[in-house]
Amino acid sequence: MKIQVNTDAHIEGHERLAAHVSATVEQALRRFVDHITRVEVHLSDENGDKSGPQDQRCMLEARLQGRQPVAVTEHAATQEQAVSGATQKLVRLLDSTLNRRNDHRDRATIALGSETDADQPE
Repeated sequence: MKIQVNTDAHIEGHERLAAHVSATVEQALRRFVDHITRVEVHLSDENGDKSGPQDQRCMLEARLQGRQPVAVTEHAATQEQAVSGATQKLVRLLDSTLNRRNDHRDRATIALGSETDADQPE
């Protein structure tokens, strides 16, 4: 799983921040490593040089093998809070997306199994 961190011009300490964000995202998504090819992280300061509540934004886009990408966004007072919130949202979304896919497969298998049992003479 490759993690790419992108920042806008208002974000300072890009290299240190990128290393921290990559480690945070990798740790949170490690159980999905077989399903994700790449995660793009987009960090921005919505108000630029001015301060304001909830002006830090983190958008995470996960590229899944054989599926459309999924994305989440979190706004917070600090970059750390935005990354943490977005990461939690992405974990929930991936759980939902991948479990739905597996549930569908299980139901199809069970349905086929019950039809086969019904067709056999007793």
